[in-house]
Amino acid sequence: MDLQKIIANNIKSIRENKKITLDAAAKQTGVSRSMLAQIEKGDVNPTISVLWKIANGYKVSFTTLLENRVQIPLMIRAKDVSPLIEDEGKYLNYPAFPFQEDKLFETYRIQIEPKGFLAAQPHMAGTEEYLTVFSGHVEIGVGQEVFQLEEGDSLRFRADEKHSYKNIGKTSAYLSMLIYYAKNNT
Repeated sequence: MDLQKIIANNIKSIRENKKITLDAAAKQTGVSRSMLAQIEKGDVNPTISVLWKIANGYKVSFTTLLENRVQIPLMIRAKDVSPLIEDEGKYLNYPAFPFQEDKLFETYRIQIEPKGFLAAQPHMAGTEEYLTVFSGHVEIGVGQEVFQLEEGDSLRFRADEKHSYKNIGKTSAYLSMLIYYAKNNT
């Protein structure tokens, strides 16, 4: 799967379907016109933060930018998924099941290396995240609150405010993430 090409095609298609120029898209997303043009051409691999800005600006789910439309049943082999990379490779986000209008959610596998960190921008109003830690020790910041989770712990929180993920352990942390979009957002 060439994720960079899928992202490029999806972002360009969404912008064209909305009938907006690159200049208008830049204002709407907070991502520069030149960066948007490079992403649409497939010349750059955007960070998770940039993709969230585009998704929020276009008012679409994050995985709408990542999805490669396929039919069910769908098996996804770990070796076939390219991660989205943050924090110099210490935070890896592996898209699993993309958002579908009739499902209202998307899922990811997350790997955070020791001291790895991601500060996430607020998602659309009413969005919730559901996390489960399969190994490691992480700290999740939600607004002013901080939660420490270990193997087997789960957390649900409103993701329409700033939130963060940090590995505070000495080994890699592995999590599952489900993002749920309230009906009025889709």
